Amino acid sequence: MTKTRPEEIVSILREEISDYDTKVRRDETGTVLEVGDGIATVYGLDKAVYGELVELDTGVTGMVMNLSRDSVGVVLLGSEAGVKEGTVVRRTGRAADVPVGDALVGRVVDVLGRPIDGLGPIETTETRPIEHEASGVLSREPVTVPLQTGILAIDAMVPIGRGQRELIIGDRQTGKTAIAVDTILNQKGQDVICIYVAIGQKASTVARIQDTLKKHGAMDYSIIVSSTASESAPMQYIAPYAGAAMGEYFMGRGKDVLIVYDDLSKHAVAYRTLSLLLKRSPGREAYPGDVFYLHSRLLERACRLTKEYGGGSMTALPIIETQAGDVSAYIPTNVISITDGQIYLETDLFFAGQRPAVNVGLSVSRVGGAAQTRAIKKTAGTLRIDLARFRELEVFTQFASDLDPATQQALDHGRRLLELLKQPLYHPMPVSRQAIILYVATSGLVDDVPLDRVRQFVLDFADEMEAEHADVVEEIQSTGNLSGPAVETIRAALDDAKKRGSATWQA
Repeated sequence: MTKTRPEEIVSILREEISDYDTKVRRDETGTVLEVGDGIATVYGLDKAVYGELVELDTGVTGMVMNLSRDSVGVVLLGSEAGVKEGTVVRRTGRAADVPVGDALVGRVVDVLGRPIDGLGPIETTETRPIEHEASGVLSREPVTVPLQTGILAIDAMVPIGRGQRELIIGDRQTGKTAIAVDTILNQKGQDVICIYVAIGQKASTVARIQDTLKKHGAMDYSIIVSSTASESAPMQYIAPYAGAAMGEYFMGRGKDVLIVYDDLSKHAVAYRTLSLLLKRSPGREAYPGDVFYLHSRLLERACRLTKEYGGGSMTALPIIETQAGDVSAYIPTNVISITDGQIYLETDLFFAGQRPAVNVGLSVSRVGGAAQTRAIKKTAGTLRIDLARFRELEVFTQFASDLDPATQQALDHGRRLLELLKQPLYHPMPVSRQAIILYVATSGLVDDVPLDRVRQFVLDFADEMEAEHADVVEEIQSTGNLSGPAVETIRAALDDAKKRGSATWQA
């Protein structure tokens, strides 16, 4: 048996003393008084701050949402299994945050940034608080750069610009999500990061959207943030803020971001649930008094930054579901007043086969022509007026049997325009194709084509232009302008196509 020499003992003691940490560690802890429905009432966190992240002994995290005299209300961001009276809660001293970075692109994550797509862990080094003050007036730039949706009816009449907030509103099952997905698909090759935030959706719906984006190669530039209907109200509540934080990371680095909130009606319901469980006073329709602030602080984060502040942009497409077309309900009117315009989808139009079912009279973009390419602006100038005139004439003449030629011509022209605005799902159009279709439609060049054949004829003509006059199509696409020579080429090619088709129509 070997004995330890005194000098060895001294050296060990010296080493231990030199490495001894003299810092005092102090944790502020509290205990759970009661828990239920994802809400915990905690006693002892006297210095807790609103929005602060706390940790429970069970490993789950929570966020401080209520500050009372004797306790704080904590919403649990995870399972409440194992949380009971007496469970210890610790302050973290930091605001609730999510991981951000390029590693998130192409992934499906939950509201805390954790992967749920089975593709392994996500390696990120940065985080951002989910609640963040919106950019100030001096750091914002006017919205002038178009964000093409690829949907003819929207790009022509309700144009969206980068940095804009455009509401998509309508009843259930009228194609609201389809418009958002088409817009994401159309950003391929445009250097735009797309974020789809699913709030209270079925897990199968989110999986179907992921599959669609993957099939069309759109997941390469997209992030899906999912908080499904089966998740708790706190998780649904923070979902859009988490998505906005991820988008702000890219916006601050000069990139353009498109973020879809699907949908904010369910978000408001989740917040109402939280507020009632936290014993806050209910107001109109049982929503709390600050439900307007709930969405305004979220949507104000979408903007276009000046070069000094990064030069990026975040375009928001919030979705609101109406009941029986009632746009004057509480939450719809709130969000309409916050956004820069709305795309209103009508049930009657949808079931009549007019898809996308955009109601031209109630849809508006407050940015308008400032966010349109010159080719679309030039060709779509009379489209809205022509359709409005058609709608009025249609109502007044539905019982009339004898119409004068001018009225009959206006009605025929309007019907052809509506036919050409129909567009199949997941088939966004490039600017050049839109400009060609709009030009031949609004100029009345296809008014002599039979109504039942006009749509197929114009689509075939657009394909022919792309095949035989690729230089003209490329010029329109790259310059965003419809020049005189291009117009002449379109007219000459259209005359040839009509001559070839006239024999078929008459037969």
